[in-house]
Amino acid sequence: MNRNRTVRLAGAAAAPAFLTLALLSGGAGAQNLGAYGALAQSLDAAAQSSGQNAVATLNALDRAGTALDRLVPTLNNPTVVTGLRNALDAARAAQARTPAELQAQLLLARGLMRRSLYDQTVTVLAVSPANAADRLRVLAREFGLDAAGTQALQADARAGQVSRVAWRLQREGAARLSSALGSVTPTRSAASYLALARATSWFTVVQDAARAAQPPLETAQFNSALTQLTSGDLNALGTSLTGLRQGAAALRATLLSPPAAQTSSAQTPAAQTPAASSTSSAQTSSAQTPVAQTPTATSPTTGTQGAATGSTQANGLATAYAALGRALTAAGHGDPEGARTALGGVVPALASAPAALRGAPGFDAYLGDVQNIGARAGLRADDVQALIAGLGALERRAGGEGVSLLDRWSLGTSQWLGGAVRALLGLLLALACAAPLYLLQLAFGGRNPYWRAISAALALLLLPTFLDGVFGFLGWLGDLTGLGLLRGATNFTLSQAPYGLGLHGLLVALALGLATYGFRGLCVQFGLLGGGRTKVQTPVAAPTSLDWDEEV
Repeated sequence: MNRNRTVRLAGAAAAPAFLTLALLSGGAGAQNLGAYGALAQSLDAAAQSSGQNAVATLNALDRAGTALDRLVPTLNNPTVVTGLRNALDAARAAQARTPAELQAQLLLARGLMRRSLYDQTVTVLAVSPANAADRLRVLAREFGLDAAGTQALQADARAGQVSRVAWRLQREGAARLSSALGSVTPTRSAASYLALARATSWFTVVQDAARAAQPPLETAQFNSALTQLTSGDLNALGTSLTGLRQGAAALRATLLSPPAAQTSSAQTPAAQTPAASSTSSAQTSSAQTPVAQTPTATSPTTGTQGAATGSTQANGLATAYAALGRALTAAGHGDPEGARTALGGVVPALASAPAALRGAPGFDAYLGDVQNIGARAGLRADDVQALIAGLGALERRAGGEGVSLLDRWSLGTSQWLGGAVRALLGLLLALACAAPLYLLQLAFGGRNPYWRAISAALALLLLPTFLDGVFGFLGWLGDLTGLGLLRGATNFTLSQAPYGLGLHGLLVALALGLATYGFRGLCVQFGLLGGGRTKVQTPVAAPTSLDWDEEV
C-alpha cells in the first residue's frame, strides 16, 4: 500500500468494539495452552504471509479457527470468545481488501488472547501458585521477557507475590504500548494504522493499570485516533497522538516502582474484574523504592528492535535453543501439544538474537519454517531436529562459515514430508509390508523350516516400517482430533526416541541370524555346502511346474 493512498479499513469501525472487550473478567479456569500456542502461531503465520501468499494466509486462518475451537471450552468469558471469532471473521473478509486490514484484526485478536491468559493466570496464582507455572512461561514468552525477566517473574510467583507478578507484566506491556505509539505518524498510511492497532492491542492488556496514570489513558482516546486516521483528519490525529503518548508516559511512570511486598498470598492480584480495577490501580501505585529499568525490545510483530546488549542477544539465542530442546523432549514422548507450545517461544526469542544472525540470509524463511512446522498436526521429534539443524546452519552462515547441504535438505524435507503427508505415506508403506510376506508364503509354502526362517527374517526387517506407519498414523489422527489416547501412539514407533535404536538393532540381529540359518540350510540342500545331497537335475521333458516343498 502506498503511503500517500487512503488506508481502506473496513475493520476500523469494529475497533471500538474490540477495545470495549478489553475489560475482561479474570476466571480461574485452566486454559488449553497447546491450543493457545497453536492459535498464536497461526495468527502470526497469517500476518507474515499477508499480501504475499493468499493461499498460505487462508490456510493459516483456517488453522487458527481450528485452534480457537479447541481453546474456547477453556475460556471463561463469552465476550472474549465472541471477540476472537469476530476478529477471525473480519480477518478473512479483509483478505480481499488490504493486508493492513487483515494484520490489524490479527493484532487486536492477539491482544484479547494475552489479556484473557493474563487475567486467568494471576487469578490462579492467588489461590494455587503451583498450578500456574505453565501459564507463566507462556505469558513470559507472550510479553517478550528475557531470561532474567522470566526468572524474576517465576521467583515472585513462587514467593506468592502476585502483585509483583502482575506489575512485571504490566510494566512490559506499558513499554510496548509506548514503543508502538512512538511509531505512529499523523499520516494516512498502512504503517501508521498498524502501529496504532498494535498500541491498541497492548492497551487491552494494561487497561486497568492505565486508570492510575495522570493523565489517564482511556478507550475512547484510541477509538478517536483510529477514526481520525481512517477519515483523514490529520490535525486532530496529531492532537490525539500527543495525548496518547502523554498518557503512556504517565502509565510507565506509575509502573517504575514495584508494589509493596505482600504479607499474605491471599491478597488481591493486580488483574481484576472491572468492579475491582480500582483496587489493582491503588495496589500498583503504592510505590516503594524506585527501580531503574531498561526498556526492552519490542516484539517481533512491531518489525522493530531496540538496542540490545551482547549479553541480551546471546540470551535470546540460548532461549531459542532451550525452547527447541523442550519441544524435542515433548515430541519424543508423544506430546505434540507440549512441543507446539515450546516451539511458540522460538520466534520471540530469536527477535533478540544477535544482529548478524537476524541479518543472515534465510533468517525470515527460518521463522516461517518454525511457525509452519509448529502449527502442523502430528508433530514428530525429527521435525524439531530439523529445526535445530536449521538454526545451527543460520549460526554458521552468520559467522561466514559454510553450511552443510544435509542441514538444508533435512529442513526442506521436513517441510513437505511431514504431518498428514508423512502419516498417510507411512500407513501405505505399513500395509504394503504384507505383500512380500504373503507372496513368499504363497510361492514356497510353509513346510520347509529354512523358508520359514527366511520369512521370519523378512518380517523382522519390515516390522519397524510397519510400526512407524500404523502408530505414526494413529498419533497424527489423535493429534488432529484431540484424542489423547491416540496422540501418544507415536511412542510405540522405533524412530520416536533413543530406546528404539537398541530395539531396532536387536530386530536386525535376529533377522540376520534367521536369514543366515535359512539360506545356509537351502545351500546345504542344494549341495552348495558340505553335508547335503546333490542337486537333482530336472530332465528336459519334465513338466514346467515344480513342488518347492518336495524338491528343496
